[in-house]
Amino acid sequence: MSTEKAVNPAEVEQEEHDTNYQPPPQKTIEEIMAADAEDESLRKYKEALLGQAQAEKIIFDDSDPRKVIVKKLALVAADRDPMELDLTGDLTKLKKNVFVIKEGIQYKIRIDFVVQREIVHGLKYVQKTYRMGVPVDKMVQMVGSYPPKKEIQSYTTPFEEAPSGMMARGTYSVTSLFTDDDKNEHLKWDWSFEIKKDWQ
Repeated sequence: MSTEKAVNPAEVEQEEHDTNYQPPPQKTIEEIMAADAEDESLRKYKEALLGQAQAEKIIFDDSDPRKVIVKKLALVAADRDPMELDLTGDLTKLKKNVFVIKEGIQYKIRIDFVVQREIVHGLKYVQKTYRMGVPVDKMVQMVGSYPPKKEIQSYTTPFEEAPSGMMARGTYSVTSLFTDDDKNEHLKWDWSFEIKKDWQ
């Protein structure tokens, strides 16, 4: 959340609609396993990558038709318990749960999620930060491609530095999006944090 320079909204739109990149066509696990079947080393690599998913259809929650279920966001700072947002309930209530962040600290964001049914390609985490309605920062993290698993998987961003100084203190609103190469919105949610001189 380095908020030293304002983000140009036009640049944000251009980044999100970059037409130069064409994602690969979606393929089922069966199609992936059938391709290049004569290449022994590639076959073994795919088997290691896909694990259980090649033998059975991996379904974490039968009542949920989504391929990606985002479970939790955690803000992780050294020497403190992670501050967590449960993303499985009513997302409209998240803004009321304001994280307090000490200015200048190093922190990471961790996303916990489940992939079921099919492999997902090019997962991406996009975070836009606003102060008094003005965009001040944008983070785009390529999360990667994931096979379906019965366990929760997670992605942790590199370290970020919270802004510091009297002008940086105050409340910020954030819009987070978990998306992929095919522009599927797996989850979009709004939350808030407050920069203070200390944790309390």
